This record gives sequence, C-alpha cells and structure tokens, in this order.
Amino acid sequence: MFTVLSLLLLTGAHSATARIHSLKFFFTASSQVSNLPEFVGVGLVDEVQIGHYDSNTKKAEPKQDWMLNATDSQFWERDTQIALGLQQAIKNDMENLKERFNQTGGLHIYQRMTGCEYDDETGEVKGYDQHGYDGEDFISLDLETETWIAHTPQSFITKLKWDQDKARLAYNKNFLLQECPSSLKMFLEHGRSSLLRTELPRISLLQKSPSSPVSCYATGFYPDRVMLFWRKDGEELHEDVDLGEVLPNHDGTFQMSADLKVSSISPEDWRRYDCVFQISGVKEDIVTKLDKDSVESNREKPISVTTIIIIAAVVALAVVSAVIGFIVYRKKKAQCTSPGLWTRSSVTTVSPLRWDSLIIHHSNKQATRAL
Repeated sequence: MFTVLSLLLLTGAHSATARIHSLKFFFTASSQVSNLPEFVGVGLVDEVQIGHYDSNTKKAEPKQDWMLNATDSQFWERDTQIALGLQQAIKNDMENLKERFNQTGGLHIYQRMTGCEYDDETGEVKGYDQHGYDGEDFISLDLETETWIAHTPQSFITKLKWDQDKARLAYNKNFLLQECPSSLKMFLEHGRSSLLRTELPRISLLQKSPSSPVSCYATGFYPDRVMLFWRKDGEELHEDVDLGEVLPNHDGTFQMSADLKVSSISPEDWRRYDCVFQISGVKEDIVTKLDKDSVESNREKPISVTTIIIIAAVVALAVVSAVIGFIVYRKKKAQCTSPGLWTRSSVTTVSPLRWDSLIIHHSNKQATRAL
C-alpha cells in the first residue's frame, strides 16, 4: 500500500569515535491540521537535522552548512522530485486508510520513520521501518524474520500484501543494512567537526530545602549518549534515586539530572555518596562528591561575623557623615544674616521646577537599578 522512497544517498569513509550513530528519516502527512504543511519530510544524523522538505515550499533543502560539501545541487533536485512523488503517494494512502478505518473526514495524521543505527566500535548495524496512523502504531518491519508486524486489525491486509512482496523485502533489507550505514558514515565524516565533537558538562548539586532531594544537574554536554547516576561507597544506587530524561538545550547541547533523597542520610554519611557522569567516547568518569558546602540552595544562609562587622562599620560611617554634614549646615546658616541671599532672584540657577525634575529623574534611576 505504501510507496517505498528511494532515498538517494552517497557513501563515504568511516569515522573513528566509538559511539552508536544513527541516520533517520521522518515523514508526516496530515489532513485538516491548521498551521502545518500537508506533508513534511526531515532527515537527521545523530538527532541533528540535515535536510528538510515540505509541501508548502516543495523543495528539499540542506539544514547544515557541511551538508553542502557532502552533496551537490543535483542531489537536492533529485531529492525534491522523490519527495514530490512520495507526497502524492502518501496522500492516496491516507484516503485508503480513512476507508479502512471507516472515516469520512476530520483531522488525521500518518507518520513513517525509517533509518539505521551503527555502532562503530562493534560494527553492529540495526535498521527500522515503522509506520503509524493517528498516533498509533500501524505496521513495522522485522528484519530478523523479514516479515511485517501488523499492530492493528486494519493493518493485517497490508501485512499479507507486503510479506508476499519478496523484492520489496530484499530492497528494504539492503537499504537499511548496507546503503543506510554507508551513507551515515559519509555524513559523519563531512560533519565530524560538529557531529563527532565531545563537550563535557557543568555539574552542579542543587537542593531547594533541607528536606528536599539533592539534584545532580549536568548541562552543556554533547553528544546525548550519557549515563548519570548516584553511588554509595562506590556502588551504584537504584533506590531513593529519581533519574530524569536527557533534554535539549537551545545551543544544541543537552542537560540531565538525577535526584537523590537525602532526608534519611545523616550529615556524617554525606561524603559516602557521589554523583557519576559518563559520556560516550570519554573513558574517565566525572565524579562529584556529595558535600554540604558544595550544594547550592534557595534557602537563606546565616550571616557571618565578618559580614556583621562590615555592616556595622558602614552604618557607623554613615552616621558620622550625617552628623558632620548637619554641623556644617548649621554653621553656614548662622553666617547667612542677609535676607537677600534667599530671594527668588538669587536661586534662578536652580528653580523649584528643576528641583522636582531632578528628584523624579534620580528616583527613576534608582528604581531601574533595583529591578
């Protein structure tokens, strides 16, 4: 039922960093979804978008500068033509799906994800081709048995048809296990300065209140293949630990956190715990000791004796300055025996209006600084 996209990719050299890399293609077709093109296709290497096509622009375009070196203009022209054909084929497929699900109209979404993963340390390759409809799995390819898995009663008809198409199965197997990994290696080689880089994280220990868990927060790392966990006396902890997900940052790096419940841990035992961060391609772990002095918290810290002394000195200096100013003012006032010194004509350089303006301006500046 679904038309196979002949993805035109190039082949290239192998990169050296020991990681699991991926090349994925996502295709989304929709009907009656506002502010969304009817068809969108994107390609990603290690979760970084490398290409884009949609039914509004009707043009396949690179999304990374290094992709211009990995391809040529003819590549994108061919890709555009392929995407146009796939767009029309999937539009027809959606009409067939509506009939199969007894649907007459309304909002509907079809999705397909196909691609491969490559472990450049072990050489293991995995491929996948998965289809979904209206947010549910519809049908997927099992490369081990070389058969399709029907996830709904409505997809069983498709399974029977595709299982009998041996040429299609052979093509899918060759593409997913041979062509796709070769193209992935080539893309990694061209984009190695960004795709194969390693950025270590900033690690912080955070706690909202004395009774709250201590969060080991790692941010600014790349790639996203990491492990973050707590240990006690060198042994990994599984209880009293809440592990968060790896989340993206706006700059292309990632963040992650792992919370440790410390309410039942005595103060003298804190040093027995540490947070461990591991990232793909780096052999040495980043270990952060659980130490009360290094935990950042929102709670107010007690004022030290030194701070109290400094504050007292500043207050005392302000009082002395005020007293001296008052004495000088009294002396000057006593010397002002002529009433003509305070007539309006003698203060025209600073009128009452200008004083008001200066006061307002000064107050606004102080308010701005306080913010």
